[in-house]
Amino acid sequence: MAELPSVLFVCVHNAGRSQMAAGWLAELAAGRVEIRSAGSEPASEINPVAVEAMKEVGIDITAERPKLLTVDAVRESDVVITMGCGDTCPIFPGKRYEDWELDDPAGQGIEAVRRVRDEIRRRVESLLAELTTSRPLGQR
Repeated sequence: MAELPSVLFVCVHNAGRSQMAAGWLAELAAGRVEIRSAGSEPASEINPVAVEAMKEVGIDITAERPKLLTVDAVRESDVVITMGCGDTCPIFPGKRYEDWELDDPAGQGIEAVRRVRDEIRRRVESLLAELTTSRPLGQR
């Protein structure tokens, strides 16, 4: 069986955007993609408003914890999605990099975080469609 495509979501604190993106991809991919998230300067906890916004759509990210971005996490991923971490993300040849410009939900109210959550879902759905059509599952 072919290896699963792997995606790494990176933002500065790994407390909002990257955690919501990982939550969406886990929900929508249903085991078809390996998922990582990390931050260049991880926070001590996930943004509680991001947790609340994801709970509204039936996705529970309360068990997640912000993690430090490592070179290995980048090396082991096929696609690296950055969200405002700029030049702190290591670059490896042969990886696919995308920078998603999204508002930082830190310090924002639930309405603003819902908008970010919904935009992340749209982008994750598009990414998932690309990953699963470029690597047809169950085909040789």
